[in-house]
Amino acid sequence: MMVTPVRSEFHVEITSSDTNAVDALAEVSGLSKQRIKMAMQRGAAWLTTRGSCRRIRRAKKVLRAGDALDLYYDETVLLSAPVAPTLMVDEGDYSLWFKPCGLLSQGSKWGDHCTVSRWAEQHLTPQRPSFIIHRLDRAATGFILVGHTKKAAAALSNLFQAREIEKRYRVIVHGEFPEAASPATINIEIDGKAATSQVTRIKFDAQQQRSLLSVHIETGRKHQIRRHLSESGYAVVGDRLYGAGSDKEDLQLTACYLAFKCPLSGKPRRYTLADEFLPIL
Repeated sequence: MMVTPVRSEFHVEITSSDTNAVDALAEVSGLSKQRIKMAMQRGAAWLTTRGSCRRIRRAKKVLRAGDALDLYYDETVLLSAPVAPTLMVDEGDYSLWFKPCGLLSQGSKWGDHCTVSRWAEQHLTPQRPSFIIHRLDRAATGFILVGHTKKAAAALSNLFQAREIEKRYRVIVHGEFPEAASPATINIEIDGKAATSQVTRIKFDAQQQRSLLSVHIETGRKHQIRRHLSESGYAVVGDRLYGAGSDKEDLQLTACYLAFKCPLSGKPRRYTLADEFLPIL
């Protein structure tokens, strides 16, 4: 009796054009065809053909001799259930979603069914392809844009890279962040690169010893807000990586505002998250 692997990789080169993906992967892996189909639907199977590598989901996809199939089977990943995001605005060529804590911005070779983009692809009406434009940490919440044409995704990604999108966040931190007439500027390099965050205190709760902040980032380094605040002595509540690690709450960091000039229509776009989605002190 064959034991189903918990996490394994399988690779096979197609030698005959009368072979389908499910049969080929079942033969090399020993997995049932039902499990293969599930893994394919959830983004764990990849097809390399004519120098191009992409996910393969259709069981009856026509294969050619010389094609290569890769299956990245991780039972923990594949059996995970996605946390549903909330559609905020559908602009046609792109859409805006509220990403809850636990939902991924992008997938990996092991699957993509627990991502905002895949959820959008499966649940929008009419259905459209989805492309990643930018990212939020898995533990963070808030606005995330999803492109539905390659042109829109590329154009919006360019705006992020050129720092032509204004991004604001609502954050709860430990400690009494200084109150000031103008935002506090944090300039601390991240991984050797310049990074700037502008921080304004909204409210302080003396009993909890926590502050509610508004943060505007001028750069978009990895974990920038979390690292800047932690290194300044005000760790974000719920931050398991840069905080004390003893908080019971999820990460209290929410992307709450996006503003930019739409690269497709030329019209200004401003999106403000409703109060019901914001962290409350």
